[in-house]
Amino acid sequence: MAEIAKKKKNLFERFANWATIATGSSGAFLTAVSVIVVWGITGPIFHYSDTWQLIINTGTTIVTFLMVFLIQKSQNKDSKAVHLKLNELLASHQGASNRMVDIEEMNEQELDQLHKFYVQLSILAEQEDDLTCTHSIDAAEENHNAKLTILKTKPHYNAHKLKLRSKKSN
Repeated sequence: MAEIAKKKKNLFERFANWATIATGSSGAFLTAVSVIVVWGITGPIFHYSDTWQLIINTGTTIVTFLMVFLIQKSQNKDSKAVHLKLNELLASHQGASNRMVDIEEMNEQELDQLHKFYVQLSILAEQEDDLTCTHSIDAAEENHNAKLTILKTKPHYNAHKLKLRSKKSN
C-alpha cells in the first residue's frame, strides 16, 4: 500500500518537475504567444463573437489555475532545499548560532524581534575595526552576560534598580 502511494507521489513529483521545466521554457512562451496571435487573427473570421472571446478566457483561466499549483509545488520544494542548505551551513560553521536552524517555524512577532536584533548587530559590526569579527546570537548573549556581570558591580546600576523597586511598590 505504501509503495503504491510512493509511486503515485513519485509520478506527481516527476510530472510537476517536468511541467515546471517545460512551462518555464522559451518554447512554452513562444507557444503561448502563438496561441494568442492565432486567436487574434481569427477574431474577424468569427466576427469577434462572444464564443470567440469565451474560448481565450476559458483557456487562460484553466491554464492559470493549474499553473498556480505547479508554481507552488516548485516553490515549496525549492524553499525546502534552500532551508536545508542554510541549516547545513549553520550547523557546520563554528561561529554560527544553531538557534537559527528551523527559524522558519517562528511566528511573525518573533521574526520581527530577531530582525531588530540583527539590525543592532549590523550597527555594532560596522563599528568594528576587524572585518573578520563575527557576531551571532550566542556570542551576543555571552557578551551581554559578561557586560551585565561587570555592570552589576557599578554603583549607578544598583541605585537604578533600587529606584525601579521603589516605583513598583508605590
